[in-house]
Order: sequence, then structure tokens, then C-alpha cells
Amino acid sequence: MALVRWEPLREIDTLQRQMNRLFDEILPTSRDGDRAFSMMPRVEMDDTQEAIHLKLEIPGIDPNDLDIQVSAEAVSIAGERKTDTKTEEKGVTRTEFCYGKFQRVIPLSSRVQNDQVEADYKDGILRLTLPKAESEKAKVVKVNLS
Repeated sequence: MALVRWEPLREIDTLQRQMNRLFDEILPTSRDGDRAFSMMPRVEMDDTQEAIHLKLEIPGIDPNDLDIQVSAEAVSIAGERKTDTKTEEKGVTRTEFCYGKFQRVIPLSSRVQNDQVEADYKDGILRLTLPKAESEKAKVVKVNLS
């Protein structure tokens, strides 16, 4: 039986190559070889006694390009940021902006009245006020200790 020398740095290098291969399979690549990350809006959620308040960061998107759907348990927001870059015949355009479609589904902590949602979109910030269902507002549970 032969002795095999343990080389921890080689194992780390192997792990790194495997992780790179995994990300290469998962993430799409643009034409010039850069990673084309899709835009995922950031969200802040404030759960108060009366309503759930959502604030989403969606800069550079026309309100007409947003599709907002609210069910009693979740909010779905989809949209598309369209490119308006024009390149001249021999000019080169390089951009770091993310263009394309996105969708985000946000599960809600309480049931809401989805027919009374208020929305406001200003300066790239979408604000949604989702009033809680009456059964959720009056929901008090008494815990008995034995």
C-alpha cells in the first residue's frame, strides 16, 4: 500500500473549479462573456397592526411596464427594463446596467384584502399598502399554562 501525500490547497482548488462550473451552468452569459445578472428588486416590508407596507426599489422602469398582482397571501411583481442604447456604425457601447425581464413573488405574513391595495410609484420607489383582512386584525390567541 502506497502512502499518498495530503495537499489541502489542491482540494480547495478542486472545490473552486467545481463551484465555478456550477455557476457557469446556472447563470446566463451575455454576448461579450460577462455575466448577465437579472435584476431583482430590493424590498422593505413593514408589518403594522392595520396593514403591510411594501417598499420596492425599481429604478428606471416605466410604470406601464410593471405588472403587480396581489393575492390574499402574496404579492407578485413583474416588469421589464428596456434598453435605449444606440450604437453608431463603428462606435462601441459598454453598459453596466441590467436590462431585461424580472419577477419577484413576496409571501405575506398575514392575509390581506387584495381588493383595497394602494400603490404609489415615485422616483423609482414602488410603495404598496396592503390592508390586513379583518380576521387577521382581531386575531388574538390566549395561551393557557397548565
